Amino acid sequence: MARLYFDIREDQWPLVYDDKYNVSFCGFEKFHVFDAKKWRNIVQFLKEANFITAECLVKPNEAKDHDLLVVHTKKYLKSLKWSARVAMIAEVPIVACVPNILVQHAYLKPMRLQTGGSVLAGKLALERGWAINIGGGFHHCSGDKGGGFCPYADITLLIKYLVMYRSVQNAMIVDLDAHQGNGYQRDFLGVPEVYIMDMYNRHIYPKDEEAKRAIRRKIELGNKVEDLEYMLKLRKNLKAALSEFKPDILVYNAGTDILDSDPLGHMRISDIGIIKRDEFVFEICKAQHIPVVMLTSGGYLRRTARIIADSIMNLKAKGLIGNEPKKTKEFLSISTIRT
Repeated sequence: MARLYFDIREDQWPLVYDDKYNVSFCGFEKFHVFDAKKWRNIVQFLKEANFITAECLVKPNEAKDHDLLVVHTKKYLKSLKWSARVAMIAEVPIVACVPNILVQHAYLKPMRLQTGGSVLAGKLALERGWAINIGGGFHHCSGDKGGGFCPYADITLLIKYLVMYRSVQNAMIVDLDAHQGNGYQRDFLGVPEVYIMDMYNRHIYPKDEEAKRAIRRKIELGNKVEDLEYMLKLRKNLKAALSEFKPDILVYNAGTDILDSDPLGHMRISDIGIIKRDEFVFEICKAQHIPVVMLTSGGYLRRTARIIADSIMNLKAKGLIGNEPKKTKEFLSISTIRT
């Protein structure tokens, strides 16, 4: 069994997080638009609300080279040993001047840990019906190319691990980050077992026409889209997608860069709009008995951490998540065989 997979206690929630997700880079992280402590802040808000304790959380294992080689080429992983290459992916030019040993420890190791968290969350979603990696969602990285702050292809790896180790045959990716998810799209070009629905702002990065060929349900939005239009299109298209394709698992890339005033998303979705968006995705998955794994992905305003925490608490309040173990199709078949 792959080392990225392990069993958790029944009293633990399938909320995957390690404090080492957070990037501390001699202060260089302050030069970046991304909140390098976003993941810690999400967890802190959940703790302050007495929603979770540290014991509820599941700490993942770091994805090592032999794990990453399931998706990535040796050439690509070797390229990350050059600080200049990492600086291009992270979009922080000053990183090119930093010794690579420090880049590996301060930036790439947290990203590898989040990647391991995404893979583990996929496994836990099958067991519990849902899981959330409070991190991950590096949707601009493919097997041979990183970019857009994304050094590892965690979404591709998550799905490939489920196919290899959990007998998953069909997967759906629902990407609601403001940006097109071109990384995993390139990885799954011509793979009919992976259905991709992507709803994004067509005017912003990456505008990858080649990768768009992999999208089965493409919803291209304009700048300044607001809650009503957004939710109507989401509801219509996700219902249609699930009528066309029945996945064994749904990978939900829940970027919050659709938020009004986000410097990179250029959309106008409100706080409550994001919370209702997440609620709808979990609601339809629960109604159709589809395990769902959520990744937090992009979001470049400080207040997004609070919104994500509020959304997770709302999911529990609506009965869409909980810590009760849930038997999915795989486990039902095993128990039937045993009896």
